[in-house]
Amino acid sequence: MVNPTIGAGWHRVAIALGSNIGDSAAILQSALQTLADLPGIVLQAQSPFYLTVAIGPPQPDILNACATLSTLLSPVQLLDVLLKTETQFGRVRQECWGARSLDLDLLLFDDLVIRQPNLQIPHPRMGDRAFVLAPLADIAADWVEPISGRAIADLLKQVDCSEIRKVGNLTNH
Repeated sequence: MVNPTIGAGWHRVAIALGSNIGDSAAILQSALQTLADLPGIVLQAQSPFYLTVAIGPPQPDILNACATLSTLLSPVQLLDVLLKTETQFGRVRQECWGARSLDLDLLLFDDLVIRQPNLQIPHPRMGDRAFVLAPLADIAADWVEPISGRAIADLLKQVDCSEIRKVGNLTNH
């Protein structure tokens, strides 16, 4: 992973990745590489994989990870890129919390708080989800979630981690 000097105009971002259809490990790795190859996005860190019991209708367990990025994009532009990347990897939204080839969630964007119909930062449910907080704590434990004012590592201590299991690392890009 190449980390160019990040200067003015760059934003620190955290995203969550998940997949439970197809070769989930390859999909998550390819999705991160796709994002890192885009102008204005630099992959800074990636977490290990976690296998998680799926929320919602009966379906296979989900492979989850988190990544931190630097970007020149605005929150709305980045969300658009994430949604287009999901589609590129075969994401079809048929039912709420259904099985998916790729799920990309924008978790944090600097210390912004945004509440719009199609964009909420910080992600509204991240503080309740071990499958988000555990991988995020692996790469950004000290990042302070701006609504609670608490570090990711502290938020992780408050959730049940019994249904997640660390299973491996993403390959370096």
